[in-house]
Amino acid sequence: MKLDPESLQNLISQIDEIIWALKAAEAGQQAEIDQVCSVYERSARNLIHYKALRRFDLRKLQKKLMHLGASRLSTAESHVMDSLLNIKRILQALSNQELTPTKARLSIKKSNKLLKEHTDVLLGERPKTGRRVRIMVTQPTESAYNYELVRSMVENGMNCARVNCAHDDQKVWLRIIKNVERAAQALGKDVKVAMDLAGPKIRTGPIVAGGKVRKFSPERNEMGIVINPAVISFVPRIDEDSELNTIPVDPNWMQQLKPGDRITLKDTRSKHRMLKVIELTSEHVHANCYDTSYIGTGTVLSPERMGLAEVVVGELPPIEQSLLLRVGDEVIVHRSEILGEPAQYDSDGTLLRDAHIGCTLPEVFAKIRVGERVLFDDGKIEGKVVERNEDSFAVRVTMAKEFGTKLKAEKGINFPTTDLGISGLTDKDREDLKFVAQYADVVNFSFVNSAKDVEELLETFEALGATNKLSVILKIETRQAFDNLKDILLTAMRVHYVGVMIARGDLAVETGWDSIGWVQNEILSLCNAAHIPVVWATQVLESMAKRGLPSRSEITDATTGLKAECVMLNKGAYITNAISLLDTILTNMEIFQEKNEAMLPQMSKLLVR
Repeated sequence: MKLDPESLQNLISQIDEIIWALKAAEAGQQAEIDQVCSVYERSARNLIHYKALRRFDLRKLQKKLMHLGASRLSTAESHVMDSLLNIKRILQALSNQELTPTKARLSIKKSNKLLKEHTDVLLGERPKTGRRVRIMVTQPTESAYNYELVRSMVENGMNCARVNCAHDDQKVWLRIIKNVERAAQALGKDVKVAMDLAGPKIRTGPIVAGGKVRKFSPERNEMGIVINPAVISFVPRIDEDSELNTIPVDPNWMQQLKPGDRITLKDTRSKHRMLKVIELTSEHVHANCYDTSYIGTGTVLSPERMGLAEVVVGELPPIEQSLLLRVGDEVIVHRSEILGEPAQYDSDGTLLRDAHIGCTLPEVFAKIRVGERVLFDDGKIEGKVVERNEDSFAVRVTMAKEFGTKLKAEKGINFPTTDLGISGLTDKDREDLKFVAQYADVVNFSFVNSAKDVEELLETFEALGATNKLSVILKIETRQAFDNLKDILLTAMRVHYVGVMIARGDLAVETGWDSIGWVQNEILSLCNAAHIPVVWATQVLESMAKRGLPSRSEITDATTGLKAECVMLNKGAYITNAISLLDTILTNMEIFQEKNEAMLPQMSKLLVR
């Protein structure tokens, strides 16, 4: 495509207009630039340039530049001014004008180098395998007591261990960190430790406990015939991590059992049932159950073999209750001192009392207003406030599954249209920061909403003597944080080093499922403009980590993580397999991506000719 001199001059004028606007934006925020750490001075200017560039509708200009074989500015976020000046020089050359002398402050090469340097410091050096994208892994409690598990994570490709301060305590955290350090040293790898501050997470309160009973059901075919009996495991004791098919009994009684022994019982419904012992191990006695049985605390087990005494089932944990909510139902949300309960109906099905559940953050009740949206459990249930008072508000359910959705305790609550005015640091966060500053490399700052929240964190750093010793990853998980991201980044860039985590679960709920695609891409672009590493988080290979088999969509999602500098995996029984698979996916896809990128300079030369 050829353009006449007048058209070329028009394009040059448009580029000049944009350059002038970028310089004006830079001058208007010079005070903020002056406050950033020296390692981010060029990055801060470029971030401001990028935000100013986004105010222009570039579609017509981009189309004309594309036909000329020049940059369309679609991938120029990390070096905005340099790209504009280069385009201007190309247009001047095409129109036989004298080229404007330029000396780029931030070339493509320099911008890529800055991001690489920042990533190396924040998330650890690039693995020797050549994989660019790092892997962060949430550590389970087991990592405190199972060194081999941690070593396996490091061996399979973990670059950063994430410890969540919302769970366990400092004693467990320290054991996890020591195991991570030991494994990293043994394997000669650079593994960072990042600790999540719990933040003012808004969750549902506790629910009245159910009965201390467990249900065992054999598998039946379509004719109702048992094809696989239920297996009950007798054990000396159980805890919160015990398998759901375990029943606690006297260990001395267990030792007397033999394969083939028959045990009779009367379950919690007074149904007579029989169990058959099939296997003994050092810690379990396994028995088959051929009829549905409800076995509870205090159930009497009676062996048929002579000489064996009866035994009573020990203490079982209560069943976790939930509220079943359907579209049109109302649920009362109250201060968390009151235990939640399901809705109550009489024998005719008439509603006697709405379901009710607590909210863990008292500040909510002064802010919420009638008509505002409320979402529960990552958006699985959606509703609207229809009534409120000082200590509670009623929510009418507008979205749930066809036959209702269960709401349990400790599930997230989101208020996407309500300005809660909540600070990013809680008293617990401040206390936990003392530990984090001493033992971790990075703090993951939860629930950051504004530049003011970041200032509060940096002031706490200074008080702890942790400024520029402890790096920061900002968790972007609210609409407010997304809207304020530029100012949040500029404030955080007063120290080094900084990263951003796209917490896609809460963010999708806050911004809407129809918006999360462009929202996460905009975050990636803003961070690229600031040369700040991004962590791609939430449900990556979740089925693989928890059940050992990934879905097709999870594989595609994992490859999308190549846009970021780090991908985060959550804990699960098959976490080492998930790490290994992610390492393979990222390594293979990066090779493919780098091959395509290597062709771009050659293609550009052909276009110029």
